[in-house]
Amino acid sequence: MKKALWSIVVIAVLGFSGWGIARMVQSSGPQSPDFSTAYPAQSRDHIEVGTEHPAYNSNPPSGGQHYILTAKKQFYTEPIPDENAIHNLEHGDIWITYHPRVSESVKNELKQFAFAKILISPREANDNDIALVAWDRVDAFNLDGDSVPKERIMDFINRYRNKGPEKIPAGAMETTFN
Repeated sequence: MKKALWSIVVIAVLGFSGWGIARMVQSSGPQSPDFSTAYPAQSRDHIEVGTEHPAYNSNPPSGGQHYILTAKKQFYTEPIPDENAIHNLEHGDIWITYHPRVSESVKNELKQFAFAKILISPREANDNDIALVAWDRVDAFNLDGDSVPKERIMDFINRYRNKGPEKIPAGAMETTFN
């Protein structure tokens, strides 16, 4: 009788644990609609720095010919070449670009997203205040006030991080231009 009771307790604990893990995994995924736009794949060719290349089909670019070196995954206060960031996208990184006109408080809020496989940089050519970029995906938007839509950014990261055509694990050594 004691053995049967212990078996029931163990099964119940395992069942609740499994349910809890399933709920945790489910809640860690994207919570809101996908606001991004898909762009047709462009070339994945590497080019020498300064080489002319066809125009990109999105702003910011989400794919196409790019330099052989990636950019370090960090928060930047100075622009980085699109062609380096595109190589990061090919490796499954997320590129968050902000127009230099955004406030310092917005820039400070964006810094919280500077973690594994994320680079954040100013980009004068942005049509919008913020753009979230992955390989062949862009979610660009203007801010309503002086606050960053954290859930929207995290959902984009959760949907598209490490989804580039080349899977490079977080923390892997990459040759960067900086």
